[in-house]
Amino acid sequence: MNRYEHFKSQETIEINREPEHAYFFSYDNTESALTYQKKYTSKVKLLNGKWKFNYSEYPDGIPSSFHEETFDDSDWDYITVPSHWQMEGYGHPHYTNVQYPFPVAPPDIPSINPTGAYRKMITLSKDELSERTTLRFEGVESAFHVWVNGEFVGYGTGSRTASEFNISKYLVEGQNTLAVKVYKFSAQTYLEDQDMWWLSGIFRDVLLIRKPVLSIEDIKIQTDFDNKYIDSELSIDIRLTNQPESYTIRYTLLDQQNNVIASDSDKAVKAFKKILQIKEPRKWSAEDPYLYNLLIELIDDQGNIIDLIPNRVGFRKIELKDGLILINGQHIIFKGVNRHEFHPEHGRAVSVETMIEDLNMMKAHNINAIRTSHYPSHPVFYDLCDQYGFYVIDETDIETHGFVFIDDWSQLSKDAYWEAAYVDRIRRMVERDKNHASVVIWSLGNESGFGSNHQAMADWVRENDPTRLLHYEGETRDILERTNNEPQELNRTADMFSTMYTDVDTMEKLGKRTDLAQPHILCEYAHAMGNGPGAFKEYVELFYKYPRLQGGFVWEWIDHGIKIDRPDGKEAYAYGGDFGEKPHDSNFVIDGLVMPDRTPSPALLDYKKAIEPIHVRAIDLENGQFEIENRYDFIDLSAVYGVWEIQTQGETISKGELDISTISASSSRTVDIPFSLEEIDKDSHLTIRFLQKYPTEWAEAGHEIAWEQFEVGNREPKKVMLSPKESVTLADEESKISVSGDQFAWILDKLTGRISQYKVSGEVIIQNGPKHNYWRALTDNDRLGLEEFGTSPVADTWKEAGVDLIQERINEVKIVSKEQQLPVIIEVQSNLAPAVYNWGFNVLTTYRVSNDGSFEVSVKATKYGEGSETLPKVGMQMKLSDQFNQVKWLGNGPGESYSDVQLAAKNGVYEKSVDDLFTPYIMPQENGNRSEIRWVEIKNNRGNGIKVTGERFNFSLRAYSTEQLGEKRNNVELEKESLLELNIDHQLNGIGSASCGPGVLRRYQLFNQSYQYNYRISPI
Repeated sequence: MNRYEHFKSQETIEINREPEHAYFFSYDNTESALTYQKKYTSKVKLLNGKWKFNYSEYPDGIPSSFHEETFDDSDWDYITVPSHWQMEGYGHPHYTNVQYPFPVAPPDIPSINPTGAYRKMITLSKDELSERTTLRFEGVESAFHVWVNGEFVGYGTGSRTASEFNISKYLVEGQNTLAVKVYKFSAQTYLEDQDMWWLSGIFRDVLLIRKPVLSIEDIKIQTDFDNKYIDSELSIDIRLTNQPESYTIRYTLLDQQNNVIASDSDKAVKAFKKILQIKEPRKWSAEDPYLYNLLIELIDDQGNIIDLIPNRVGFRKIELKDGLILINGQHIIFKGVNRHEFHPEHGRAVSVETMIEDLNMMKAHNINAIRTSHYPSHPVFYDLCDQYGFYVIDETDIETHGFVFIDDWSQLSKDAYWEAAYVDRIRRMVERDKNHASVVIWSLGNESGFGSNHQAMADWVRENDPTRLLHYEGETRDILERTNNEPQELNRTADMFSTMYTDVDTMEKLGKRTDLAQPHILCEYAHAMGNGPGAFKEYVELFYKYPRLQGGFVWEWIDHGIKIDRPDGKEAYAYGGDFGEKPHDSNFVIDGLVMPDRTPSPALLDYKKAIEPIHVRAIDLENGQFEIENRYDFIDLSAVYGVWEIQTQGETISKGELDISTISASSSRTVDIPFSLEEIDKDSHLTIRFLQKYPTEWAEAGHEIAWEQFEVGNREPKKVMLSPKESVTLADEESKISVSGDQFAWILDKLTGRISQYKVSGEVIIQNGPKHNYWRALTDNDRLGLEEFGTSPVADTWKEAGVDLIQERINEVKIVSKEQQLPVIIEVQSNLAPAVYNWGFNVLTTYRVSNDGSFEVSVKATKYGEGSETLPKVGMQMKLSDQFNQVKWLGNGPGESYSDVQLAAKNGVYEKSVDDLFTPYIMPQENGNRSEIRWVEIKNNRGNGIKVTGERFNFSLRAYSTEQLGEKRNNVELEKESLLELNIDHQLNGIGSASCGPGVLRRYQLFNQSYQYNYRISPI
């Protein structure tokens, strides 16, 4: 092998890399230390910024002498560090979910191996050379060599953990040349087959770190509690770089007001442990993330502080006890998300500001846990999780999913030749992140089968950090596959059962098990791809019903759409295949709770509601008695206040406040709300809301944490008496029936059985329809399905039965009312059936046209034949003039809702424009439905229009046809049409999460059977 071809060898994991240690820095004084900001220490030089850069499709395409001091790089480009070179215009991003983008023949990699050469000039003073200097790369993808001043320094692998090199002997006063050669593929790439874009380069911080030759090399901090969880033991392990002679170590524990809680000192030796007894510390949890500051000082025999390191300390204890995960002795539920590092313009080079934006949104939406899928995040992210309060599953940078295509998923995991690489990756993660209170579970990686190498990883972690639990879904999968989902044994490497996308029924069976001494979590569930997912409610109800089901982590946080400028000048978010890459997995990477620009999707709002920490139950609705349950595990509701209001037709008729401050954690209280149902109109709603009293880092005072709504009212509403109207003119012609009055004209086309024109006050509103409709633009969950999770695309079933080919045959159109009788009654008898097949509906559609211009539509459909088991929807569709784009409705809102995705919908009166009704999913699909509608008004800017009333129907109104939504690949390709599409739907099939998981629950399915419904359209 060539001297610098280590990237081709699995055996070479690193060269000259320093042992990993906890993530900390030395500071010059206490004031700067307590900022925890690298910019306030003279000991750290951040090398981020512009570097010289050269790119080649081949490693040998880089000039062999590029690392020499005298090399002329004047004609090289500049690139930003940190970044991925694909995001800077070199090569292109490539998305795959499971499959490797090259032949599977470990450790061999393609000869076409895009490579980047980086050069950076660093100026150092004489004083800066007086100490030990290390060069630290927080993340380089996937392998790299390093040179300083022409001298080879070392080699690193493991893209998402740090590599640090001692470069003291290579540095000189003045100008220094740093050169780095980065390879897209290496033998270690076989361990990095995660579901994400293939991106390369120096994508995290590069640091130059100075420390005294004798200094603190590593610190391990652990906390424990007595059996009553009152007093704690603070254990501090310290390792120095050398054996000191007359040095002292001083420890000072401060609270957040910088009061000294404990202090002590010892004579320093190379490696030692200190234990401090702490009386009644304030405990850390995701709900109350209280952090102390621990200052560790190395002092010489002259009293000079040689090294000063600050550490945040959260006092908490993690246990597996009686088959449950406990934190500080309390059973918890993970209300989590899987979080990739991603930014639409920078890939995995994510700024601290973006991390904070993510965490603010998570806290505001009641999320309390994060799985770092599927690799360790940037080290600063864990500092933020400590501060904000999240339970973190820290996941090792290992995934070999692509081996499923050669039917040997576990090939590398059971191969002893790869054991060192497996253990190296978890060791570096644990050593780096071991002092974070937020990290409660270590994960051995993701989707890599199961084998002896996982056992070796688990053995190492248990020996070096017995204070946390271990996770690995692959072992549970192995157990369940061998037992047909009836586990008879416990996990050995993991401390819990963990599954992905398990359906609700199976989860309930597993929840009922009382014989398993390990809990169960869903490390992935509720695949948030496009419109959906459905059934958050059912999962969360199980978590609260069965203690051993301790929550889950939604897949995933963000759509990985890459921002691009299209040839047509439009800005778009790209997904798999948009860069011409093969193979690819299309838009499967667009599967987050937030869109690429971090706009919350409707699913995030639904999830927030499902996992809200305050729950309300009506004990006696008739007498206004309710139970309020505090579902927080550690905090009372003193920082929350309650408000209630009763609305009728969107108008507030009564309101008040609730004092809930004394409800302690995990307890309930009954409250009374003063109202009389006899004094409230039917169809009114009582809404109880719980709001933040004080501002926090993530939300203003008044932020809504939770809410509940109840339908109330017994009184019949007053009926509006209409003044007499003029008679109408009825004309029955050969091809049409016309009904007209002073202010309206209504025309039915006998050939189609549909309204060809509805005109009010001289303005044409309806131009075509209503036509019977069973089809919707397919959602990702309709058109995708995975056999692994027992689902197949329901859209295939619909198409195989011809649901998308249904045609209408008009059998008879007749006027059944007598002459001069009002309303005018017209019946249309028709048959709706698909081409090719022999099933369908015999339908009677009745129009009743009144003299005020309103008309009622009644539908009675009788099913015959077999057909598909379910239908996408049942309803009617019509075309409106595009000027009627202002919408007001009474029903669920303000966002879209479907039968299994409507937790976040409050019943009320809302107003939006047509554009604002639309949800711009990256892949166009069915969207924008509003459910539980009593009435909807559709007007133009002059206030003219129509009002549709009915019994809890659905509506959507958009500027794009169903056909266009089903044809386009990206939402920027959609073109507004000259007519608006109005859907008035009786029912819709649920959404589910079959794109990766279970389909629509049976209770939310729309079965293919006889049906009937009616609604009324009135002029405004």
